[in-house]
Amino acid sequence: MRQIRTLPPLPKRKADTHKGTYGRVLVIAGSAGMTGAACMTSKAALRSGAGLVTLGIPESLNPIVASKLTCTITKPLPETKEQTLSYKARHEIIEMSQRAQAVALGPGLSQNPDTKRLVLWLLENLGGHLVVDADGLNALAEEPSILNKAKADIILTPHPGEMDRLMGSGQTSSSRVRKHGQRVKVVTEFVKKHPNVTLVLKGHRSLVAHNDRLYVCTTGNPGMASAGTGDVLTGLIAGLWAQGWASAFEAAGLGVYLHGLAGDMARDVAGECSLIATDILDTLPRAFVAYGKKSHA
Repeated sequence: MRQIRTLPPLPKRKADTHKGTYGRVLVIAGSAGMTGAACMTSKAALRSGAGLVTLGIPESLNPIVASKLTCTITKPLPETKEQTLSYKARHEIIEMSQRAQAVALGPGLSQNPDTKRLVLWLLENLGGHLVVDADGLNALAEEPSILNKAKADIILTPHPGEMDRLMGSGQTSSSRVRKHGQRVKVVTEFVKKHPNVTLVLKGHRSLVAHNDRLYVCTTGNPGMASAGTGDVLTGLIAGLWAQGWASAFEAAGLGVYLHGLAGDMARDVAGECSLIATDILDTLPRAFVAYGKKSHA
């Protein structure tokens, strides 16, 4: 596997442009008690430079997220009695996805059985560009063979525990996933089995793998071990991918780099112990400016 050491530069925007030029992202996320995950994913997609972000949310939760999200369109969708997305929402989601250049699926969806059924159906039937995280990965772990039926190009963003479940292994394999040398072997084997998948294995020196290419992230710090940071990464990758100038591998690699760079900048202000996910969101603009100067130098 070839290790890639350079990432693509950020493209310069033309003066004659509009929001449609920079892609649309559809976020399918959130459940009762987990609206924060949906909101952070949506905000990160906007911070990536995507022109338009729509969030599909259980209908009773729409007033909550609409009050939190000023720049995101919110779409109330059919829900279960537990205020999670219902299987009945599947056709509306497909219709919305046809107007999007990338879909982010999973943050805060819950493990409700009806919602899992929806997720598995979407994994098989969505086309285009699909980023899967969190409860999307939890559902996929129950039926990983769906990856071989999927119509979409897929980016998966598991942490080591989620990777372990995707492999269908026990605790012994989880320790294998955490060891650097074994981590490379794990991601290499996984993407060989699933050629339509780009895999982001999160952790210290996150790995991005696709076909014969591997990127090892050099940014990030232990302060980022905090709830919600993965939701930010999911939205960031989806937003970069939606803009059309980056491949799945490039969007994933640049996403983890910028995410880690923003985390490093936020640590310099908040310290490692007090760093939270919204600090990374707030610092992403500085990370983009710094990377833009570096890539165009």
